[in-house]
Amino acid sequence: MFELLPRRVNHAYHIDLPAAERRGIIIGKATGGFCTAAGEFTFGLMMAAMRQIPNVDQAIKNGGWPTPMTRVLRGKTLGIVGLGNIGRYVARIANAFDMKVLAWGTRLTADAAAAAGAERYELDDLLSASDVVSIHATLSPQSRGLIDERRIALLKPSAYLINTARGPIVDEAALYSSLRDGRIAGAGLDVFDQEPLPVDHPLRKLQNVVLTSHLGWPTDEMYGQFADAVADVLLAYRGGQEVPRFISEH
Repeated sequence: MFELLPRRVNHAYHIDLPAAERRGIIIGKATGGFCTAAGEFTFGLMMAAMRQIPNVDQAIKNGGWPTPMTRVLRGKTLGIVGLGNIGRYVARIANAFDMKVLAWGTRLTADAAAAAGAERYELDDLLSASDVVSIHATLSPQSRGLIDERRIALLKPSAYLINTARGPIVDEAALYSSLRDGRIAGAGLDVFDQEPLPVDHPLRKLQNVVLTSHLGWPTDEMYGQFADAVADVLLAYRGGQEVPRFISEH
């Protein structure tokens, strides 16, 4: 079931809400609630990148039998950028892997981080200290380009960056250069500045990055939740009830 939310809290940055409002078009909010799929997928990308699973799979299919030295999650430090619902779920899984968990958010307090099994760090300090950085922030004008060239340079040479949130939160060109030049160990990317990723995009040529096609959300669980939420909104509208909406700021 959907929840009616207070005005001026929710945003749909991919929709021109003022234009819809001027035309009397209702933009209903039907997110279907929190889904664990992106959190699970985050760890799939971590292990795929750190254990070199795609590269080894391809080599075996081509007749080889490589046995590279790879890196485990246990004992590593995970830095979570954005400790919302998905970020907290990722922290819970990370604790099960015996990882040390750091977290940053614009409104995150030390107590809230501790309640999620993490320690609050300032963003630059988190990037410098982490073996794996996982992006779970919401895309907004404030978070666009948040992980820029300067901040990517703070990562350890042995670090991995995982992004299952939104591509524009990370400076894609700076990340590519860092991966190409070996200034960080690798990345797992499910989201990009442009989707589908252009055929000639240079990220496609790198061996130290795992690329997926925005697979974090399309799952059996998520589609079921979306379908139920859309039905709830439509029934509310037909029944004359208030419909939960994205809110414009104008």
